[in-house]
Amino acid sequence: MRCLLSVVFLCGLFLTQLIGEDMKTSASPRIKAPEFPEGMEWLNTDRPLRVADLRGKFVLLDFWTYCCINCMHVIPELKRLEKGYPAELVVIGVHSAKFPNERLTENIRQAILRYEIQHPVVNDKEMQIWWSYAVRSWPTLVLIDPEGYVTGVYSGEGNYEAIDRRIREALPYFRSRGVVEVGAQHIVPLHLERDRLGPSPLSFPGKILADPIKDRLFISDSNHNRIVIVTGEGRVIDVAGSGEIGRQDGSFSQASFFHPQGMALQGETLYVADTENHLIRRLDLQSGTVTTLAGTGRQGGFLSLGGLGTKAELNSPWDLCLVGDRLYIAMAGSHQVWVMDLANNLVQPFAGSGREGRADGSLEGSAFAQPSGITTDGRRLFVADSETSSVREINLLAGRVNTIVGLDLFEFGDVDGQGAMVRLQHPLGVVFHEGLLYVADTYNHKIKVIDPEKKTSRTLLGDGRPGYRDGREGRFYEPGGLTFGGEGHSQIGGRLYVADTNNHAIRIMKSDGKVETLRLTGLKPTEARPAVGFLLPGAKEINLPPQTLPANSTVELVIDLHLPEGYHLSPLAPFLYSIDPGGSLVTGREKEMVGAIHELPLLEGQGLPVRIPFKTPGATPEFPLKVSVTFYYCREDNQGVCLADSVVWSIPIKLLAQGETVLRLEYTASRTF
Repeated sequence: MRCLLSVVFLCGLFLTQLIGEDMKTSASPRIKAPEFPEGMEWLNTDRPLRVADLRGKFVLLDFWTYCCINCMHVIPELKRLEKGYPAELVVIGVHSAKFPNERLTENIRQAILRYEIQHPVVNDKEMQIWWSYAVRSWPTLVLIDPEGYVTGVYSGEGNYEAIDRRIREALPYFRSRGVVEVGAQHIVPLHLERDRLGPSPLSFPGKILADPIKDRLFISDSNHNRIVIVTGEGRVIDVAGSGEIGRQDGSFSQASFFHPQGMALQGETLYVADTENHLIRRLDLQSGTVTTLAGTGRQGGFLSLGGLGTKAELNSPWDLCLVGDRLYIAMAGSHQVWVMDLANNLVQPFAGSGREGRADGSLEGSAFAQPSGITTDGRRLFVADSETSSVREINLLAGRVNTIVGLDLFEFGDVDGQGAMVRLQHPLGVVFHEGLLYVADTYNHKIKVIDPEKKTSRTLLGDGRPGYRDGREGRFYEPGGLTFGGEGHSQIGGRLYVADTNNHAIRIMKSDGKVETLRLTGLKPTEARPAVGFLLPGAKEINLPPQTLPANSTVELVIDLHLPEGYHLSPLAPFLYSIDPGGSLVTGREKEMVGAIHELPLLEGQGLPVRIPFKTPGATPEFPLKVSVTFYYCREDNQGVCLADSVVWSIPIKLLAQGETVLRLEYTASRTF
């Protein structure tokens, strides 16, 4: 079901002709694709794009908003089309936000990284492009032909075959007219956001689960496609998942996942919502093995009825909770809550009609909208219903659904209080503890406490601004999961743990109310991400005034990098450099001053500046020197993401019999997460 706007738009210039079907060129008027407005912010490319500059290619516009599960389902279809038409098709994401939090370019950047999007994206925060193309819902795909005319509009998900057929059938026509060249190269200048990320212990962790009895935490390291098991102090006990995207069963080291999310524990069995595989996995913590419990690996369709175990088609299971031998599933993709009887492996819808919205009442007649968090007090289920920005209650005895706080799809905000006045913004996580609900109010960057009996809400942690800060004034960045360490004398007892997704970290609220970051030890980043080249696109270029150096002498380059406060050079990534005097590539390790780029082994302590010796020529009185570096820098706690940066200095050099033997180069890196 599409994420539909609840307002009525004026008819666009081609609204009635195009929505939901291909344009038939012979029967319909050809409509020129509207140009992109100037002044918009672009991602995954180093400059703004224009429709006019993309002539000779099919262009597929993907109108999306990053909260929408249906938009997430379209991404694999887009990747499949890009792979099928690498030279003939350009995909452009048009991000037209639903929630205020989604209008910020930096937050869209995080979504691009989380969803691993590798095509250009424009921030249509004022919905100018949306209006110009008369779009009515998320997701909508608009196909533009190589001559710049709209040739098809497709709403919702599951449109791969129709778009593929349209391109395949039209290509011979445009090739015969000389519009599309066979073997033409991709003309879009890609500048992928992922290339600015270095290795990190966790990558967009989605959920966390505590086992206070055995003093251990289970972390869904979602974008590393693995489950990490640590002690309460952060020492790694085990890791399930190779890091590669897949759905292979087997030993922890062999098994693979695809962006796993919620978990539930029963003794030494851990159940995992393997979200983008549309599976429920079972981890045997004693034998260290992974098996598939439910799901076919294919996304279930609208109103799927379930079935037995691996014969049932699931639809983006996002979170899990256990009540006895019944495993309840927040099935985000079908806007329902499902249940699996662990005695016979029957999995089926439990609550929600499948219609996207907020409707209370009977189990069958109720409606949810992308339920993404689920917890229980043993008698009731509590659901973080993200797209309605509400918290819902399912009474297991009465078989009724009620709303605790929140109103509907387009009623959201950040308001504490009681009853109908309470507003949340796309909450993803919820946990029940001692009569209260703790909610990850994700797009408000807060943790809130809700009393399900009084229907009150108050802010516990966070000031509403995205960021990273420990202490009494803790700050978060789109937190997605919560767990309580329970009571007792274990290390995790009495603590609230938060999967702080966009900070790539696990945060802790201790009994004194202070926020700390869990320091993980013994956890290595996966190597699944492709290695970045030497210089990043858009490298900073610095032109310096002429410098005097002694001829035929060893000179020390002193590269002084000024990093943001609280950051240091990464101990997990190389410092790359090249030294090019007048076009002849040399490196500090080569006596003959010619060779390839080398990794610079960093000294203990990651000290700055970095010092690199090189030998000046003896016969050339003047030459242009170019020094290039790529480096990674991380937060000092080494618990968050590392960032990559590149800089190139150009310096005219004059050689004399005598001169300075030190050449100092400085650069200030300013970007942080």
